[in-house]
Amino acid sequence: MIVHFTARQMDLTPEVKNYCEKRLRALEKLMRMVIKVNLILSVEKYRYKAEIHVKAKGAGLVVVEETHDLMNSLNLAFESLEKQVKKEREKRREKKRRKGRERKQLALPPEREAETPRLVRSRDYSLKPMLLEEALLQFDLERRDVFLFRKLGSEKWAVIFRRKDGNYGLIDPD
Repeated sequence: MIVHFTARQMDLTPEVKNYCEKRLRALEKLMRMVIKVNLILSVEKYRYKAEIHVKAKGAGLVVVEETHDLMNSLNLAFESLEKQVKKEREKRREKKRRKGRERKQLALPPEREAETPRLVRSRDYSLKPMLLEEALLQFDLERRDVFLFRKLGSEKWAVIFRRKDGNYGLIDPD
């Protein structure tokens, strides 16, 4: 882990530096793959500002805290960073768990019971004898898939149906 300290408008004391390194070592145990840490300490009038930029494998975190005391700012910044690290770890862990559940669901297909075919009654027929053209008109008006009708002048039945190519089909037993 590479740590860069930057102090703006102030001097960096060895006590502050040792404290930051100690807290970063504890944080490194949580994050594991920390690559680079930039710690920027600055003072403006009476406000102490602590910025921590962490670059880790797969994530980057930034924390900024500002108070009237330097050590208080550092404590708040490290606590906030620790919360973010724990939250990111939990997200990653939960993401891995979800992937495992999805794989298990995909591996075992749901078992279906053998469904028996049902009989559904339909009223797609006409008892009135009619011509083929008249049957086609009624077929289109009612937007049916199949239409059964009696041919005019005979006792025979005929069926008109819609084909997959959009044309009409006729079953006419002669």
